[in-house]
Amino acid sequence: MNIGIYIYDDAEVLDFAGPFEVFSTADRIVSSDEIFNVFLVSESGGLVAARNGFQVQTSYGFSDHPAIDVLIVAGGVHEGELLKATVLRWIRQQADGATLVASVCTGAFLLAEAGVITDETVTTHWEDLGDLRERYPSLDVTAQRRWVDTGRIITSAGISAGIDMSLHLVSRLHSRELALKTAKKMEFAWSES
Repeated sequence: MNIGIYIYDDAEVLDFAGPFEVFSTADRIVSSDEIFNVFLVSESGGLVAARNGFQVQTSYGFSDHPAIDVLIVAGGVHEGELLKATVLRWIRQQADGATLVASVCTGAFLLAEAGVITDETVTTHWEDLGDLRERYPSLDVTAQRRWVDTGRIITSAGISAGIDMSLHLVSRLHSRELALKTAKKMEFAWSES
């Protein structure tokens, strides 16, 4: 199963590194089979300068990535991404073909601007809840939830909440047992709800 994580300049580091670690750790635990192929995608591929200048080498760009089964959109300084028609079109296309679509933190803004989420119950970082409600009034924006699963769309609150959400996705896509083993391996206290 291909887990594609979309990142961009000024993406929040733990928004993508947390989910990447969850899926790659889960895959290592199930050593007999590769169940999750997790990779980073950026618009052009190559180097991305995440928050605070953290340099990240992405595996793919929009033109050369494998088919994505689970799309995860990271948050961060997202305002510039909301203005990029190419990015929004790519997110919409990938979401159309993916089994599951998820966002971490302010990645929810990108899903909303791309029209992937329209009236679902969603969450984001606590500082951005009001802005998400104001910009996209048809969304049911909820607070004080680490993540929200509405079936095909899963959104998480800020930063470390993406780890909780990703463990939930491992539970859904494989088993709760694997999610618990992954959390233990990562020495992470998983909030299952």
